[in-house]
Amino acid sequence: MMTTQVKTPNKITQSELQQLLEDRQFLAMPKVGDVVRGVVTNASKNEVHLDLGGCSGVIRGRELYNESDEYGKLILGDEVEATVLDLENELGEVELSFRYAGQQRSWEHLAELQSSGEVVTATVKEANKGGLIIDLNYLEGFLPVSQLSQEHYPRIPGGDKARILEKLKSFVGLKLPVKVLDANQREEKLIVSEKRIEEDQQLKEIAGHNIGEVCEGAITAIADFGAFMEFSEGLTGLIHISELAWQRVEHPSEVVKIGQKVKAEIININGPKVFLSMKRLLPDPWQRVAEHYAVGQRVKGSVKKINTFGLFVELDPEIHGLAHISELDMKPEEVTKKVKIGDVLEFTIVSLKPEEYRLGLSLTKTPEEALAEGSATDKKDIDATNEDTKEKAAN
Repeated sequence: MMTTQVKTPNKITQSELQQLLEDRQFLAMPKVGDVVRGVVTNASKNEVHLDLGGCSGVIRGRELYNESDEYGKLILGDEVEATVLDLENELGEVELSFRYAGQQRSWEHLAELQSSGEVVTATVKEANKGGLIIDLNYLEGFLPVSQLSQEHYPRIPGGDKARILEKLKSFVGLKLPVKVLDANQREEKLIVSEKRIEEDQQLKEIAGHNIGEVCEGAITAIADFGAFMEFSEGLTGLIHISELAWQRVEHPSEVVKIGQKVKAEIININGPKVFLSMKRLLPDPWQRVAEHYAVGQRVKGSVKKINTFGLFVELDPEIHGLAHISELDMKPEEVTKKVKIGDVLEFTIVSLKPEEYRLGLSLTKTPEEALAEGSATDKKDIDATNEDTKEKAAN
């Protein structure tokens, strides 16, 4: 009887096993969340199979669909990327997704855009009170109101929130040029800016201007805190209310009007922000104030503003003084009842400090008393002026 000799499979030695374990290709298996590359081995409208080089993967159902056209017309042999969802499905294949791979690539591209500062186009999808919801690279992002361009910024009188939202909603459907400010995939946060494009362009153009330069241009906008002036073609700077004139100004509209041509000096450049001054091109009336006014002098002045701490008084168009509450012989709550804006009253000058642009007045002191007391009222003038400055900043 013949005996059949059965061949036993070769056993892997310990050294061969160690070699396999050390083989990087043997260990290079994907993990959930990895983006892998594979070659299309079969493609239909329901699923796509990939050869991942050592194992096979499948993309099916909703994971097939990506908002881009990249995966729309695959054929055999195409090399594509997909994200690993599961290492083994019911058929022993790696479960993959085109959707997540597309998002991963989109975030990577957005990070590159953030670094490069390249200008891209975003589509406005929705609007809320804080800004615009945009679509960029098939991802949803946010364009805050503060990052809108001057053209699109909703300058609504009184800051009416309903009207601001109405203005923002009018941008839905528009395609806007933007720069990526923040692309954080982990937090799924995408922030873009339209304003940054203007600022970067302005920085280049501002480089041709210097502090101390005198410019001429039109007033383009007026706010409570100052006026905006186009000091060069396409470049706008701020003339703060304190830099409009030497005298006290309650509102910029007292000095300038929109469209008015004025001259101003560049006094500061801070990045894309340029600050100008009109008053520095004018003679400082306080340098010659001692030629017209002196402590102990009796003067007439018109009340320009009433506060609980005193009266701001115009002695002439360029020189204003302060009558502290302690110099009025009336209680704070009585001031608005006894004095009205525009009233012309007679005062005694009790302090004069041209270098600090301060002149103190009194309704109660005689010239002799004012001369005797000297500068005792200076501190009251300073404190009252500081309080008024705080009040204006708060408003």
